[in-house]
Amino acid sequence: MNLSPHFTLKEFTDSDIAARNAIDNGLPEHLLPNALRTASMLERIRLHLSYLIGHDVPIIITSGYRCLELNSLPAINSRPTSDHIKALSADIKAPAFGTPYALCKALQPVMHVLEIGQLIYEFGSWAHVSVRTPIKDINRVLTITSAGPVPGIVKV
Repeated sequence: MNLSPHFTLKEFTDSDIAARNAIDNGLPEHLLPNALRTASMLERIRLHLSYLIGHDVPIIITSGYRCLELNSLPAINSRPTSDHIKALSADIKAPAFGTPYALCKALQPVMHVLEIGQLIYEFGSWAHVSVRTPIKDINRVLTITSAGPVPGIVKV
């Protein structure tokens, strides 16, 4: 099933960790509207990045929806309040655009236009984007390192 022109439900729910742990990470039907909203945000991001460099920029979803059981595993090390369990976020890379740092720096100034509620540069390895805006404004744009969160997008 396609969530949007460039993103499928399969890539949004695929997880090697879930497969290795025999966890069903299928998207519950009641979360489908959230997944569609997230895919729509990803389409806007893809279009913006492609516009910036003048050619198509595919986006790779490294983690989309995660059921609570998967999200709770030590290998994931995520909070039970994660937007991933509500299908409201995705961890992404866009190698055709550049590094995850370059991706975050390009998205930060246009978050409002692209309807990105939260942007996190995580461990120097990927960008976390969510359609949900955090309650505390300081949590809207973050860098997460092994030492913890830092406000803004900073090189690690």
